[in-house]
Amino acid sequence: MAQGRSEFAGGWKTLLAGFLGTMCGASPLPFNVLGFLLAPLEAELGWSRTQVSLGITIFGVTAALLSPVYGGLADRHGVRKVGILSLIGFIVSFAAFAVIPPSLAAFYLLWFVVGLVGIGSTPVVWSRAIALWFVKNRGLALAIMLLGTSAAAFIVPRIAVWALANGGWRAVFPAVALLPLLIALPAVIALFREPRADELPGELKASDGTTTGMAFGEALKTRQFWLLWCSILLIALAYGGAHSHMPAIVKDHGISLGAAAGIMGIVGTGLLVGRITVGLLLDRFWGPAVAFPVLCLPAIACILLLGTSSAAMQISLAAFLLGFAAGAEADLIAFMAARYFGMAQFGRIYGSLYMPFALMSAISPVAYGMIRDRTGSYDPALTAAAIAFVAGGALLLLMGRYPDKLEGQA
Repeated sequence: MAQGRSEFAGGWKTLLAGFLGTMCGASPLPFNVLGFLLAPLEAELGWSRTQVSLGITIFGVTAALLSPVYGGLADRHGVRKVGILSLIGFIVSFAAFAVIPPSLAAFYLLWFVVGLVGIGSTPVVWSRAIALWFVKNRGLALAIMLLGTSAAAFIVPRIAVWALANGGWRAVFPAVALLPLLIALPAVIALFREPRADELPGELKASDGTTTGMAFGEALKTRQFWLLWCSILLIALAYGGAHSHMPAIVKDHGISLGAAAGIMGIVGTGLLVGRITVGLLLDRFWGPAVAFPVLCLPAIACILLLGTSSAAMQISLAAFLLGFAAGAEADLIAFMAARYFGMAQFGRIYGSLYMPFALMSAISPVAYGMIRDRTGSYDPALTAAAIAFVAGGALLLLMGRYPDKLEGQA
């Protein structure tokens, strides 16, 4: 497994299943449908954008708090079992929105259930297996896996717009839930697994035969863990609402709902290009030096989205830059967790680092919605987001070099 070519030869099936699991899991799907539901729910049920967005917040907070738990379960019981069971729970709970009563309490309760059962269908679980199969090409492999969110940004908005036009907002949820049911679940059952002991890369084997890496408690004592944690928090707070409210943001620029789906596709293109580019760079250069300039790009995007200009080129560029940087941030969480803390308790450590990502991704849409409801504009939120992107990227420059050697701790 020392050569990159043999890594892909051995791990491509798991990588393909991880890509499909990421594409169809609880990480991208809810956030890619939210922007298309704001206006219909407000019109039919009288719920404000803030009230609707709070459902995503409940989902995200629940998922965030459970991320270390699911990561620990993956460490102990294997990624395959956790991933399959969580995918099934996510499919059932997400589709159930089609039959809920017109009650905010029921709406919020079901979002809680989605977070409770669905977090295991996210990179919290999929990343562990990928990082175990790949060492020399880990950045690229994680980027390929996380391209699933780019694919979701292309596919899900179009399904949502079609379902909304043909069946109303209730039809959106079961239509989108067909993706994990028909694509991800069969692929994970057939292909997804961790490497056996004889397949594990030599770089991940400690002198005593265990998997190299820090214990969870040891990682919590490091400066690097908390710098990365705070960076993730700032960037997710800035990005989550910008992504989920993008259809509404561009509508304020005079763009139609149908064209907004195309704008989300541009975000997906940015995600795709950003993930592959940054993944390749991470395998060759110090991660924070790659991350900082990339994470300044969405600050430019936020500035381009200020005001109400309907210039298509300006809005498209902003969407691309936003997606490009978002791809980088998601890659960095898994890559830096593996490089700085190792694989012995990767699931629990990564789950703890995923917590601020999920938490702020959940809070951010509500914050954007409240600002829009109270001011009539997204400009204050976009201005604050531009500052947060730059600050979050700058924190990573304080991480220091990668550790030379990590012995087994698990």
